[in-house]
Amino acid sequence: MTDQIKHHLTDALLMAYSAGTLPEAFSLAVATHISMCDECRARLGAFDTMGGALMDECKGAELAADSLEATMARIKAGNPARITDAPARGKSKGMLPAPLRDYVGGDIDAVKWKNVGMGVKQAILPTARDASARLLYIPAGAAVPDHGHAGTELTLVLQGAFRDEMDHFGPGDIEVANEDLDHTPVADIGEDCICLAATDAPLKFKGLIPRIAQPFLRI
Repeated sequence: MTDQIKHHLTDALLMAYSAGTLPEAFSLAVATHISMCDECRARLGAFDTMGGALMDECKGAELAADSLEATMARIKAGNPARITDAPARGKSKGMLPAPLRDYVGGDIDAVKWKNVGMGVKQAILPTARDASARLLYIPAGAAVPDHGHAGTELTLVLQGAFRDEMDHFGPGDIEVANEDLDHTPVADIGEDCICLAATDAPLKFKGLIPRIAQPFLRI
């Protein structure tokens, strides 16, 4: 698996994940990719080591009076800054990597899909509101409507593959899209495509029908 991965996380995303500053939805996408990719897991380890060294060199800072209460409130809210890394996919059972199984409540057969049209299905995962995460099921040969981005979109392939104006993305590959990319992802003919997608802003659909349906689909 990991030898076939051609599209990896950026240094900026790995550093933000290491620092615990990513939105929960992005942290989930990064953790899932890391569980599938030896290269990005090794790069993350280097950033973790670098961060630890920097902390050792920093002088201590005086804490605010309510620091303990604020920390306990964040823990109680159940919104971790960084989702625990999982072992490589080959070392875990099931189709979904371990970070995703924790959110789904099981493997792929536990996903509660909802039809969004043209055979495409989605399942929105429970994350904090600053970004959203969803599983997408795209039938072989089907296309996601042409769209741009008002922010960042991370799309991680779990099964099958898709192609867009940028490149071809197979299992374990992650596409990092921003405001500069307009694309029409199309699933390969041979196999249905299942992806994890995380966004921090609504997509900018070109067609009228997708724009009308967008508020209901929460995309």
